[in-house]
Amino acid sequence: MNDPSPRRQSEIRSLIESFIAERLATKLDGLADDDPKRATLLAQYAPVTWLEDAARRAGQIQAVTHTLKAIHPDAKGTNLYCLPAELRAHQLVGSHCLGDDFAGDVVGNAAALDVYKLLKLEHDGQSLLTLLLAEDGDTLAALSQDAEQAQTLAGAFTGITRPRGELASHTRGKQLYWLVGEDPRNDAHFHLLAPLYASSLAHRVYQGIQADRFGEPAKEARQARRDKQFHPGVIREYPQLAVQKLGGTKPQNISQLNSERRGENYLLASLPPSWQQRDVRLPIRTLDGSIFPAFGQRPAVAELVRTLRDFLLSGPPPNVHTRNSRDELLTELIDELLLYAAELWAFEPGWSAKPECNLNRAEQLWLDFRRAGQDQAFASEWRRMAWVEEIRERFANWLNARLVSKLSVGDVENSYWAKHLGSDALWLDLNWLNKAWLEQFEREQRDLGDDDHE
Repeated sequence: MNDPSPRRQSEIRSLIESFIAERLATKLDGLADDDPKRATLLAQYAPVTWLEDAARRAGQIQAVTHTLKAIHPDAKGTNLYCLPAELRAHQLVGSHCLGDDFAGDVVGNAAALDVYKLLKLEHDGQSLLTLLLAEDGDTLAALSQDAEQAQTLAGAFTGITRPRGELASHTRGKQLYWLVGEDPRNDAHFHLLAPLYASSLAHRVYQGIQADRFGEPAKEARQARRDKQFHPGVIREYPQLAVQKLGGTKPQNISQLNSERRGENYLLASLPPSWQQRDVRLPIRTLDGSIFPAFGQRPAVAELVRTLRDFLLSGPPPNVHTRNSRDELLTELIDELLLYAAELWAFEPGWSAKPECNLNRAEQLWLDFRRAGQDQAFASEWRRMAWVEEIRERFANWLNARLVSKLSVGDVENSYWAKHLGSDALWLDLNWLNKAWLEQFEREQRDLGDDDHE
């Protein structure tokens, strides 16, 4: 308990009295000066009288962080008030992640919610409820100059955080058996769990999503994207977001925070990935003897090229941020190219040797490298690695052709695209792996030859 501070006591007392005076002003609004109700209200809203009444009504509400009402509005069981700092920390996202700055919730009689609003008032960043739970001496003194009366009021107010009666669930609450032992045939190896709704965590999620969807920074970032302008902010999207309405037309019957959200509770999509199998065909009969026209038609590639073109068309300033943004797009494009190559490497080796295959020689050496295990002339040509430089040039020519209709690009850009492809670490690693595979294959062939000779 802190040393008494008359000044601090006075500040907290003024906070409480201002709250009560505001509520009184609302009640008096519109009443004539001679209305007999005025005297009654003035007596009811005298600070000492109002606090005593509030302490009595505090038993009609309960402060919670985890509530049963959200599971079913008619469920009447245990609700819990668990401080996030007191919960066991683990790697999964949970209420323990909220820290000290969390929104407590309240359930019970809506007519007594003004009591909770009083306890949510903050002094120096701490709510009155937090201060009372910590048995702060100045806050107790602010409630009443009579120490015994102050303890009585504090006990009633902090009582809203304690469970009512014995821990119990309800027939309308959810329950599930959780295997904690090793034998699912043995009932003793199960715990019966009664899950509660993590109201404070749900509220934090709701606030975050609302800010990402409708906050001013998010609106500015989206407008910049529509205008094709640079913006330092981040745009967050929540695909397939669902909204669960709790409480119907009376969300306050569930809880105070649920009422503040108008009954809306966000549910993030909990679905397995929707994989779209790419129909990768062997480049046997290709346009202009190259894979690049087909590569450019892939949706992800077309989108990247369009984004790169639009970025360059926007006239970005010649600085390091522009260069980094351009290089990031180019790296993504090269990643797509390497992914496409990897899909073609999965085919049975030797496909490029078919008479109907019109793919140029450099791309054959790149995309059907395992053919070297069947064709010595092909292997010898592959090992010279001259085809690598040609692949770089073909990539650069293709990209320049996609950009030249809207931009003034030429030899300088062509050299840059080719150089970027050539310096890409993944590209070099894959070529090293291809070469290592070929050397291993040749060693195995030599070993087989030696065995046959013996």
